[in-house]
Amino acid sequence: MPHDALLDGIRRHVDELGFELADLRRVGTLQRPILQVRIDRLDSSPGHGITAEDCAVVSRSLERYLEGAGLVGPRYVLEVSSPGLERPLRWAGHWRRFTGHRVRLRARGLSGRQAADIVAVPDDEHVRLRLADGAEVTLPLAEIDDAVLAVDWPAPRRKQGARRP
Repeated sequence: MPHDALLDGIRRHVDELGFELADLRRVGTLQRPILQVRIDRLDSSPGHGITAEDCAVVSRSLERYLEGAGLVGPRYVLEVSSPGLERPLRWAGHWRRFTGHRVRLRARGLSGRQAADIVAVPDDEHVRLRLADGAEVTLPLAEIDDAVLAVDWPAPRRKQGARRP
């Protein structure tokens, strides 16, 4: 089964259930493929996102859909989860939704993992970013190998009365 047909079918099915497909990874082996599906809600916010029950509902429904449509063999594993705080950005719609947010990404033409702010998404193939040094670049989405929302975790607070080493 071509990956695009699988992706399109899963995305359509997840949308029909009222969720957003945040990520789809096909890992494992040919004999035992693993489909990792990460779902989100368009109105999610920290602490008010995907629940374990949401994952179970989507998993049961996707299982019936995949098997009924003949999109998977008998020995596949389906894993459905939330995208987490540092959720992946895979498709143009994700980039549009999070315009103005900070991301961490690896892309061809950039050295190593970079932090950047999403400035704009001019079309379905490109994203405009402001890099840490202030430079703005427009990158083809096809050249971005990996991108996740960057979460600025607060520095741990020292307990009162604790001594510095």
